[in-house]
Amino acid sequence: MFKKTNLILLGGPGAGKGTLSAMMEEAAPFFHISTGDLLRAEVKAGTELGKQAKALMDSGKLVPDEIVAAMVKDALKKDEKKYGMLLDGYPRTVNQALLLEEALTELGRPLDAVVYFQADDDFLLRRLTSRIMCRKCNRIYNRFNMAPKVDGLCDDCGGEIYQRDDDSEASARNRLKVFHEQTQPLIDFYKNKGLLIEIPCGERDQVFAEVVKALN
Repeated sequence: MFKKTNLILLGGPGAGKGTLSAMMEEAAPFFHISTGDLLRAEVKAGTELGKQAKALMDSGKLVPDEIVAAMVKDALKKDEKKYGMLLDGYPRTVNQALLLEEALTELGRPLDAVVYFQADDDFLLRRLTSRIMCRKCNRIYNRFNMAPKVDGLCDDCGGEIYQRDDDSEASARNRLKVFHEQTQPLIDFYKNKGLLIEIPCGERDQVFAEVVKALN
């Protein structure tokens, strides 16, 4: 379905990266990598990289970019489908991008494109502060245009619907500030490499159609 398959998905908080990556996985056998999930899995499995990461986190330190890049590389080595990859929200900085580029070159899996879901801050703030989710299965809803059928209950599993603390307006504004500080240089980095594809945020089916068009 897609001609370009080794991909990074970028966008501010609330841009819809998670929703769109799930739709892309349904459409084609992508190997999806979320570094947060990957980090937790490595720690749980007790791998050498997981042990190093756990020791750092237990002492209140950030996991170095080099360890995260090594985890991504190891995960890709285990990818049996070899169709393509979706890196969801990673890398976040230029240094991480350089380490990823080095790892992908060694694996012979260069990037085909970086899809940037573009939106202004007002749009993202509106999305973030109206976002609610299921406490049980983590399905995401929106108070205004994608509310659950029964108020307070998940359509899928009947779990309790709640709003995360980091979806408050103050928290949302801070997340956007961090995104602009860390990730804007990364957007320019990939634009200069000719890899950046900008897709305006909007209704998910329309955005997905634009993604399919841009990657073919």
